[in-house]
Amino acid sequence: MPSVKRLHLDAQNDSNSSIMGGSPSARSRLLEPLAYTGSLGSFKNQDLTPVIGREYEGLQVTDLLKWGDNMIRDLAVTISQRGVVFLRDQQVTPHQMKELMLRITELSGCPESSGLHVHPLTEEGSELGDQISVISSEKQKQGGGLTHQLSDVSRFASAGWHADITFEPVPSDYAMLKIHTLPATGGDTLWASGYEIYDRLSPAMQQFLEGLTATHDAKFFLDEAERLGNPIRKGIRGNPLNFGEALTAIHPVVRTNPVTGWKSVYVNKGFTKRINGVTKDESDLLLGYLFNIVTQNHDAQVRFKWRANDLAIWDNRSMWHCATYDYHDPRAGDRVCSLGEAPYLDLKSKGRREALGLM
Repeated sequence: MPSVKRLHLDAQNDSNSSIMGGSPSARSRLLEPLAYTGSLGSFKNQDLTPVIGREYEGLQVTDLLKWGDNMIRDLAVTISQRGVVFLRDQQVTPHQMKELMLRITELSGCPESSGLHVHPLTEEGSELGDQISVISSEKQKQGGGLTHQLSDVSRFASAGWHADITFEPVPSDYAMLKIHTLPATGGDTLWASGYEIYDRLSPAMQQFLEGLTATHDAKFFLDEAERLGNPIRKGIRGNPLNFGEALTAIHPVVRTNPVTGWKSVYVNKGFTKRINGVTKDESDLLLGYLFNIVTQNHDAQVRFKWRANDLAIWDNRSMWHCATYDYHDPRAGDRVCSLGEAPYLDLKSKGRREALGLM
């Protein structure tokens, strides 16, 4: 595991000495953050909390696919700034979801080497294709997906907080989820802002964490694959750096979102196992503290009550999310994740509050 000193040496050897982490083969194409141009201003919308979430009315994915790139680029900027965007009552197919996801990530500057992710547990020959993950409560009852159905796991609902596929060297930038099958009540999803979590740290803690990396690990998927009888997808999973069955990656504890230029905390309960460069006891204390800031601050979160065919799009670089398992009837949907850049920290970037003049 790299030490704090090694991380700084890597930064000094980069062509931009303020950049820490990342990969030369998986860098954002953006030279500066994107600005919102106002092209979505004619659609009725509301911010659901001061720090996270926006819901649009009357904005259809099928229409976005017909219109010019400017609206989709503005949608990407809005998602990255607000963390998650909700679009109600979408009559959209999985193929159209994939098409919009590709345009969002490309127009927001993803590396040429990145495309849509193939989840390690995606079954070969899936009816919906390799790049669609089926979110199904019935599969989870069999031990698939999250392992909350097994006996030897935490019974705290907050144990489910995570950001998608951070165990990959090149993880997700954006994710899109459409829920088409719902119980009569229950099954909400929550999102939390990593921008806000960063801003709630003291300057001294911010500076300390910015010199550290963390190990993200999803080896439990190997056990799930064996239990379900499905082999792990070992081939390239959306980027040449994502392959094999290691399912482990090292990323900065604080990363910069290239679309906004804002810093966020980048560890999560689902996949982050160890902060490097400190002792295990120190790592456990730091991770526990960061996780608690997420789970115990409802004013950094937004909770969404789904209706059939609603769609959410969020920025995995700077948000966490957590499903609510308070139902018994079937709940199902389709998810597609795009891949962005290898996570990096630009020491010259700012927190959200500072950038918006809210300090």
